[in-house]
Amino acid sequence: MSHLPLQGVRVVEFEGIGPGPVAGRMLAAMGAEVTVLARPRERLALNLGADQDNPLREGKQVVTLDLKTPEGVTRALDCVAGADVLIEGNRPGVMERLGLGPEVCMARNPRLIYGRMTGWGQDGPLAQAAGHDLNYVALTGLLSLSARKGEAPIVPPTVVGDAGGALGLAFGIACALVDVRATGRGRVIDAAIVDVVSMLGTLAQWVRARGNIDGAQPSPFHDSPYYDTYLCADGKFITIAAMEPQFYALLLDKLGMHDVDPGKQDDRAEWPALKTRFADCFRSRTRDQWSELLEGTDVCFAPVLTIEEAAAHPHNAARGIFRVLSPVDIRPAVAPRFV
Repeated sequence: MSHLPLQGVRVVEFEGIGPGPVAGRMLAAMGAEVTVLARPRERLALNLGADQDNPLREGKQVVTLDLKTPEGVTRALDCVAGADVLIEGNRPGVMERLGLGPEVCMARNPRLIYGRMTGWGQDGPLAQAAGHDLNYVALTGLLSLSARKGEAPIVPPTVVGDAGGALGLAFGIACALVDVRATGRGRVIDAAIVDVVSMLGTLAQWVRARGNIDGAQPSPFHDSPYYDTYLCADGKFITIAAMEPQFYALLLDKLGMHDVDPGKQDDRAEWPALKTRFADCFRSRTRDQWSELLEGTDVCFAPVLTIEEAAAHPHNAARGIFRVLSPVDIRPAVAPRFV
């Protein structure tokens, strides 16, 4: 598709780390003209490789400004005056102290959408505290749902919090673009990771409210035999998520477990023994052998792949989901798509 939906939208991104640059990259991928106002040789950014073909700068113009000088602030305000959107990810109050807060910027540009990306939000007892992805997800309560009874919660990659926050900010900006074109008045967006991740957890909260996770009884998501990861003969893993009765019945058939009654799928008393049997069964073949038997069927199956393997998988390759620049530099393509 030649025309991208955000063509003509001008974004000024005050560079930071984490979700702000991700949101800017998402907007750039949809056609927005994104100008990054970068600090001179930011130490943490350098540690993350920001000056070495940083993928979060892809599709953006980078301008280096020292915002601690009057000249830098003046140039930043000039950029903001011609922008549709501003993105900043500082602690609350930092932009105001620099002379670049919403009041100042929107006086120069009344139609400006001022996007504020933080972990804890612009207010509240933790607003001024430092934090990172793992902390924010923990405070939403959702991290606890990853833990099996008596075990530690998993540490998710920096996707749930930072990328979730970026998605929320990008969604807020898209909504505000529609509004400002109707009203002519800019908006300030308070995009907090704790807010966005909590909202994205609505489905998990609903599952919990029905007693299917984080309760006294065994959970389909942690304790059932039909929804789990399983070790294979080669030390690799596969996933099974046959939650619906018809999918579970097909799984039993594929595994040759014709003596197991599919109608007793949710008999929790039978889960421990059956889960042990599933585990023994899956250890009898390699991951690729299970893929050959189960992938593409309705048993709800997928192998657990490394990033390099994921880039080479036929489905992902057919859709062009990844761009492989090198074995260690594998970049996801733009999403969603417009067809």
